[in-house]
Amino acid sequence: MVRKIFTLALSAAAIGCAAQQPWSFNLADFLMAKELPYDSPPQVIYRIDDHRFVTLEKYRDCNHGETWYNDTRAGIRSHLGRGLVENFQGRLINADPKGRNLVFPAATAPGTVCGDRGCDPMLAYSTDGGRTFRGMIYFEHSFDPYVDTRAYTVVADGSRVYVSEARQSKPYVVSYPLVPGYSYTGKDALPDGYEIKFDTAVPSGLRTPSGQDHITCDASITPTNPDAPLVRGRQ
Repeated sequence: MVRKIFTLALSAAAIGCAAQQPWSFNLADFLMAKELPYDSPPQVIYRIDDHRFVTLEKYRDCNHGETWYNDTRAGIRSHLGRGLVENFQGRLINADPKGRNLVFPAATAPGTVCGDRGCDPMLAYSTDGGRTFRGMIYFEHSFDPYVDTRAYTVVADGSRVYVSEARQSKPYVVSYPLVPGYSYTGKDALPDGYEIKFDTAVPSGLRTPSGQDHITCDASITPTNPDAPLVRGRQ
């Protein structure tokens, strides 16, 4: 249920945006399709270690598919979203040594028009090793999230997620505690003893075990049916 809510929340952030795509492709139909029809083979776009990774599946191209978090050792496969996580262009570091805290930020596809108020990109976070994910907005009112996320670094360690925005003088960092059971999409205050820290710093020496710090995708791998019809029906 939490994964479904997060997926719908991410879709809602982009559903009102019109993407500059060929006439045969419509972003709203893509987001609300009952099932994506594309026959492209899954590819790993972000690897944490030998058994934890994110795959892009059923994709039309590197910007329009479905992303899944996989932990083959724990038998976990969790849906992250559609047309979103694969579009994050900044740095991403998952460095919790116990593997409980995970973060995967999202963006929108290039050419997306976010309207007068802009889009509010979200990130998926987990405090139970990827079994369940919740969502939170990590910056607001972007008119081009695909480009704007290049200025962001998102880092998770054993207790917090750090969102760093590159600025002219120095990065501006906001850190959020990752509290099991707590949702940033709700209106409840943080439990006692926890706080959001502003204008702070990312701890030094944090790295993803694999060394990967960006989402990557092989654009040469494409489906044989990129213009397959999209049938709405997703709830």
